[in-house]
Amino acid sequence: ERAVELTGMEYGGITPIGLPDLWPVLVDARVPQAEVVVIGSGVRRSKILLPGRLLGELPSAQVIDGLGLEAVTG
Repeated sequence: ERAVELTGMEYGGITPIGLPDLWPVLVDARVPQAEVVVIGSGVRRSKILLPGRLLGELPSAQVIDGLGLEAVTG
């Protein structure tokens, strides 16, 4: 509820684009290498497709090597 209140986005559709400046966006180092990624659009009924490199370029992005590795291999 707090995230919805602070972002103005719908629960289940919150996107890293337009988050408050102080909120870090953690990005696995493999994401910027992806040709296309799918993220929330701010509402639950749609998604955004964009080049992965753009997520790594967000002002609050922290690109971290191996961040998603456990999810992939675990």
